[in-house]
Amino acid sequence: MDRTAITYRYEMFRSVAQGMLETAAHTFLLLIAVKWFEAGANAKALVAAAGSFGLLITPLVVSRVERGGWPVATATAFILGLGAISLVVMAAFPTLPVYVIGSIVAMASSSASIPLMTQIYQDNYPRKERGRRFSRTVMIRIAAAAFFSELAGRALSEDMSRFRLLLLVFAGAFAFSSYCVSRIPSRALHVSGGTHPLRSLRFAKTDPLFRITLIAWMFMGFGNLMMFPMRVDYLANPDHGLELDVAIIAIIVGVVPNVARLIASPIWGWLFDHINFFVLRSLLNLGFALGIGVYFHSETLPGLIAGMVFIGVSHAGGDVAWSLWVTKFAPPERVADYMSTHTFFTGIRGALGPIIGFQLATSMKLDQLSLIAIGCIAFSILLLVKEIPAGRRARDASALVEDVSE
Repeated sequence: MDRTAITYRYEMFRSVAQGMLETAAHTFLLLIAVKWFEAGANAKALVAAAGSFGLLITPLVVSRVERGGWPVATATAFILGLGAISLVVMAAFPTLPVYVIGSIVAMASSSASIPLMTQIYQDNYPRKERGRRFSRTVMIRIAAAAFFSELAGRALSEDMSRFRLLLLVFAGAFAFSSYCVSRIPSRALHVSGGTHPLRSLRFAKTDPLFRITLIAWMFMGFGNLMMFPMRVDYLANPDHGLELDVAIIAIIVGVVPNVARLIASPIWGWLFDHINFFVLRSLLNLGFALGIGVYFHSETLPGLIAGMVFIGVSHAGGDVAWSLWVTKFAPPERVADYMSTHTFFTGIRGALGPIIGFQLATSMKLDQLSLIAIGCIAFSILLLVKEIPAGRRARDASALVEDVSE
């Protein structure tokens, strides 16, 4: 069995565990903080931004893995193992400080490994199949997330104290994900010869197209991530007037968008391989803006579901575009560096977005806050539309090697 088939096989297995962990990051860790610990704004913001702290350290992670000469999959498996340990500690010592710190460590472990996995996709998936293969594993992840959201939501609705058992299930998902990654063939990262741990950030300065795309993504991501944790708080917090049942919240926030993602994912995977990236990203941003507008201006079940459908469809395309877009622009040996720069800036907005969002929500209504987010996303679309001609010249990273060798 060749490296492509082995990678695809274990990524399909791992997608089930990743789907379960996605519900932790997007729904249940924050829901537990609100419903069980009755956490304040700062604690909720830290839990909501947990994965973003991992993104912030991705340049350091890539640099350390490169200098250590470790196979990429081995390093990734180790990082994911740390996530499993932190969740076991959270279940054993259920206090708010331990819960918040453990959430940060666990979700940071998941997100810190993203550039390393992108390098694996670059090395092991053929360039003409990369979007399609990735989207198929995402479909499994989405189906697992939708199913598990409903199951876990029902369990917590019956007895909220079951959250400790849920944390152990998440720990098992981390451990299984670690095992699957350890079985994927990989190589050590290309040694650049640099010593500065943040040296990959230089590409934001030296590559103009990369830089303007990062700026557009910063505005879009800030608006989106500022409102992302508010989806749960909007439904669960009595301050907003809805205070729905835990099982209903899990369906609206977990099941509905994931069903929409599942249906739309193969379409976006094909589009990623075949159309202008900047057109693709502009359409996705528009979908997120519509979803945020509809969701946070609705108080009825049909309106809330419609908003989450828009968000779910856009999220399906975002899965592929966010994870693989650097393979269209970066030299093959620098894909992990480009991706770590991208994830670093994602971490900045992901950490600041929820903190600013929760603080602003103490003095303004969420429908007003959503208009600020929509304005940020609209500005990002304007930046992206200007780059559509450059997108026509974008080539897959693998093709750049052929040009250099000619």
